[in-house]
Formats: sequence, C-alpha cells, structure tokens
Amino acid sequence: IEKIVDAALATDAQGVHPGYGFLSENAAFAARCAEAGIIFVGPPASAIESMGSKMEAKRLMAEADVPILPGYHGPIQEPDHLLREAETVGFPLLIKASAGGGGKGMRLVESAEDFMAQLEGAQREARSAFGDDAVLLERFLTAPKHIEVQVMADTYGNVVHLFERDCSVQRRHQKVIEEAPAPSISSAMRAALGQAAIAAAQQVGYVGAGTVEFISEGNDFYFMEMNTRLQVEHPVTEAVTGLDLVELQLRVAAGEPLGLGQDDIPRKGHAIEVRLYAENPGKRFLPSTGRLDYFELPDGIRVDTGVRAGDEVTMHYDPMLAKLIAHGEDRDMAINKLVDALAHARVAGVD
Repeated sequence: IEKIVDAALATDAQGVHPGYGFLSENAAFAARCAEAGIIFVGPPASAIESMGSKMEAKRLMAEADVPILPGYHGPIQEPDHLLREAETVGFPLLIKASAGGGGKGMRLVESAEDFMAQLEGAQREARSAFGDDAVLLERFLTAPKHIEVQVMADTYGNVVHLFERDCSVQRRHQKVIEEAPAPSISSAMRAALGQAAIAAAQQVGYVGAGTVEFISEGNDFYFMEMNTRLQVEHPVTEAVTGLDLVELQLRVAAGEPLGLGQDDIPRKGHAIEVRLYAENPGKRFLPSTGRLDYFELPDGIRVDTGVRAGDEVTMHYDPMLAKLIAHGEDRDMAINKLVDALAHARVAGVD
C-alpha cells in the first residue's frame, strides 16, 4: 500500500485505479489513498468494509429486503455452536470463510458426521488466506445458477444496473465461462434481480462499478456477496451494452454524474467470455508454469491479455493468460465465434 501511495505522490498522479487485484477490495488501501489526497477509483472505504465481511453484508441485505439464503451468519464461532446451527440449517450445506473469496475457505458438508472435519479445514484455509477464520453457514442448492448483476453508481445518489451475467460454469469455485445476458432467466426475474442489486448498492452508499452476486434455483434467487470492484468478466457487459465500464468508473471518480437513467442502457445481442488458463487438464487442471514459447490469439474477437510470447508463467500469479470475448446477434452466433477463435488460438510452452 505504502509503495503505491508513494509512487502516486512522486508522479503527481491524481488517482489510482486498482484493477481486479486484492487491493481493489482493500478498505485500508482506499482509506490510505483518501488520506494522501489521491482519488481511489472505486467505492468509499466504508462500502468496501461493509461488503468485505460476508456476515455483515448478509445482515445489511436482510435489512434492505434483498433475499438471502437460509443459514447462520452470526458472531458465535465455537465449533459446537456452529454444529447446532448447521443442524438447524440442514444438510447439505456450505461452510464459507466470512472474509473470503475465490473459493478459499469453502467446504461442502453432506452430513452432520462430516461437519467438524470440514469446519476445521475451512477455518485453517481461511486463516492462511485471509488472516481471519470466521465462517458462515449456508444451505447448499443442488441445481444452482450463479447470476450476477453489474451496478454503477455516482456520488449524487444515482444507481443503475447494467443487466446480468451468468457465471455458472466454474471449476474449483473459479469462474471459467461467463455470458451476458443470462440465457435461462425470464424478463420478470431479470427486472427483480436488477432492482435487488440497486437496493444492495444503495444500502451501503455505493459509488462506482460493483457486482452484486446472486445464486438462483428455478425462479428464486438469493444474495451471495458483493464484489466492490470491476470484475474480470466485465467485457461481456461492455459488449451487450456498448458502454465502457472503466470510462464510467473514471468519470464517476472525477465527480461527474452518471448521465444515464435505467431506460438509457441498451442491451444488444449476446456475449460470452472464456478464460484461457495455463493449467494441465490431464492433471486435474493443476496450474502449469514455464516459458511461453509461442502465444498467438486470433483477430476478429476481443482479447484481453497481460502476457506475450517469451514471457515466463510463474507460480506467483494467477494462471489466467487471457480472456477471449465473443459477441453476436444471438447466443448461437456468439458461441460459434468463440469456438472458431479458440480453434485458431496457438499456445506452446505451457499446458
């Protein structure tokens, strides 16, 4: 944090855009920028803090009448108390790290007999990853969809949603394929999700770009968490709305009003993003390291990447090499464009 603040001050930078990394959801970093007179391109530290704890977030959402999954989100963390709460929630259930994300500190528990062992594992992983072993318990849905809504808010109290994304295709709780709009929801559910996301953002005095994540089954949906930053999958929303989310972030951070009402936001066609990972499918998708001897991705679709041929893929960073984003008039056209692009992608040196 201090090195980034020092660099901003030394270069007379007016603001810092935190990207998608850990500091993008770090309330201390946002507060430190404000203290140094540097604009943090994101929400106020108070909103990051409110949504950074899954327990606090659920409490706030319940107050705002945003539906939440049945579960236990309380402060008492003694194992015996958690077991009793788990039996009340019913099995199967998920144990989740309150401070967590990215699938860390998350365990599926099928029965009461397995609970204590899984609790110990989840707490150990949460302690290691986040320095906080508090957990919450949630009913596990057996046929869920992961639906998230992009919101944008300015400093004048205007909040809009930019429709939803379906991010249900995951591996180890990490998203792999994301698309907009969600192909399986009705227009009534789309409207209800959008309104719930706006209510969530208003409840915490949100500013900037954020994503409200829901889990759905049938026509029911429940709040999961809010990511207080730009998401890796934001390009599919840009593709269907024609809006540049980073530009909107910068305008809001500069104190401009959004200048957009809900009815001003278009939704055209369908977009799908696939994350290209350096991982070995033959070894349970374990990350693969090494030198990128060859790295050529196709033209004709949007490609976001941070690597090129000759770069080393190391164990110190996320194994995602690139994102390929295809947009078409309908879902079939987007899928066909993406499949064609992947067939013409050439990567050698890592799995």
